[in-house]
Amino acid sequence: MPPVPVLAAQATQKTVPNQISAIGSVEAYSTVYVKSRVGGHLQAIYFKEGDFVTKGQLLFSLDSRIPQAALRSAEANLARDQAQSRQAATDEERYSALLKEGVGSREQYDQARASAGTWTATVAADRAAVETARLNLDYTQVHSPIDGRTGNLQAHVGDLIKSDSDAPLVTITQIQPIYVDFSIPERELTAVRANLEQHPLTVEAAIPNSQTPPERGTLSFIDNTVDKTTGEILLKGLFPNDQRHLWPGSFVNVLLTISEIRDAVVVPSEAIQTNQQGTYVFVIGNDHKVSMRPVTIGPRVAQDTVVERGLNTGESVVTDGQLRLAPGAVVSLKQSL
Repeated sequence: MPPVPVLAAQATQKTVPNQISAIGSVEAYSTVYVKSRVGGHLQAIYFKEGDFVTKGQLLFSLDSRIPQAALRSAEANLARDQAQSRQAATDEERYSALLKEGVGSREQYDQARASAGTWTATVAADRAAVETARLNLDYTQVHSPIDGRTGNLQAHVGDLIKSDSDAPLVTITQIQPIYVDFSIPERELTAVRANLEQHPLTVEAAIPNSQTPPERGTLSFIDNTVDKTTGEILLKGLFPNDQRHLWPGSFVNVLLTISEIRDAVVVPSEAIQTNQQGTYVFVIGNDHKVSMRPVTIGPRVAQDTVVERGLNTGESVVTDGQLRLAPGAVVSLKQSL
């Protein structure tokens, strides 16, 4: 038989990351449904749908005339009752002095003391009413509670807004930082936990069909229960998302780096073949004859696969043309090693 033309590569030794790949989904760091705590007509909106807003930024303003009137009324009641409280305190002091001199009666003093206490409590209630009225006035100005991106606007200028309505005025999602949710097989959990106790674990998230480099974050969460139906456990990576490439709800390709494999023997993944007995490679000898060698493989890293047992550094393996090969076949190289 004439020599079989093949492509070949050498097994090399290098340090490679031990990684787990998964499909993940992007989750907002937090989501806030903005509602009004007081009722009134909506007077102004200070942003556009889809704008990025900052914490404390003014979003809406409601008609404040009724809360202002309520505040003035509460302040007037407080001033009136403070005057009554001062008068009651003066009467208590006067009857106390008369009682000590034996001129006044005990009953008059007790009545004056009770009246002073009543007005003191009334003033305290008035102060609380003023604070409530002041808060209601402040609530007519609706501010953003977080940094984030606004969604669809649910109200418009002139609408009558109800206090704590079921429908929010707008929804704000925080995307800096942001989470990526993904699941790994239960068998990988022990290694992940053991390495996480020693150092932070790096997570990469790549957007499919995008030319942007993968986003890098750290593993921040491991769920407390394995899903019995799938045999997987939920994990979360936390990403700074400085460029805002990751968007809530989108799917990404995730790589979780558990550890590093030092001095690992790697070959191109195309060299790995599978039959009923397991995985094997075709090794090219010095006489250009091939032998079928069973191997134990490890993780796949980029275009390479780690060979844990069965192959030595420097040995040549066939990467293309295996279908025409059998043990002992002679090969010719279509490209140099």
